[in-house]
Amino acid sequence: MREISCKDITEVVAKLCIEACCRVTDDMQRAFEKAKETEKSELGRDVLGKILENAKIAKQEMMPICQDTGMTVVFVEVGQEVHLVDGYLEDAINEGIAKGYVGGYLRKSVVKDPVYNRENTKNNAPAVIHTRIVPGDKIKIKVAPKGFGSENKGILKMLVPADGLEGVKQVFLEAVKKAGPNACPPLVVGVGIGGTMEKCAILAKQAAVRSADSENPDPQYAQLERELVELANQTGVGPQGLGGTTTAVKVNIEVYPTHIAGLPVCININCHAARHADAQL
Repeated sequence: MREISCKDITEVVAKLCIEACCRVTDDMQRAFEKAKETEKSELGRDVLGKILENAKIAKQEMMPICQDTGMTVVFVEVGQEVHLVDGYLEDAINEGIAKGYVGGYLRKSVVKDPVYNRENTKNNAPAVIHTRIVPGDKIKIKVAPKGFGSENKGILKMLVPADGLEGVKQVFLEAVKKAGPNACPPLVVGVGIGGTMEKCAILAKQAAVRSADSENPDPQYAQLERELVELANQTGVGPQGLGGTTTAVKVNIEVYPTHIAGLPVCININCHAARHADAQL
């Protein structure tokens, strides 16, 4: 049994919040550079150049990539041989969110109640936390701040098996077209397929923060990822919605077994920032 202090978790989460909001990941940097080379629209290439310049300035100055520093989603994998001390895991994470957002001068966007009391919490807590117990004696943390220009464009559909692959593609295209310029393309799109309603949504969120360099380990789904990128880019929305051949730089798919009567599909969209940062304790 290995002890890990919740105080250390707080410090790590605080640092990850600032890193995720101020540094474009290496995989996204490569994706933008490749897109700039292949984009057919002159205006689109200019926009992609400005996105790269913005990323460079944000990293140098440790300033937010975008003013919307999101509601923080945190994925945590806790090794079953870990013994947490000095506090409670979710409290430690939320304290880290508050410390990172206040100390890092990041915009606070979370309100206390969705309907009746939309007063700002003033520290961007609480986070949305997804925790899994896994083998081992480590804790892995992924912090993924989610802006709502893109989050608002997500779609969840409970298809039936007869809808099949074409039904999945239709849901995907519906989401991309609905997002249009409002999700700040070029996009990273997460697609969750299978499970139940809530499982499907979590799969899509996990897919949305997967590396742009990765692909689904199943060759069929890896091929579908490539096909969906092509479908998105055929819409002509283009970088920042100004037209072009780069509406999405990556589509990631995560799947899970489902019921004989079901085919849940969820689309979760990331703007071009596609913010996330990871650490292991």
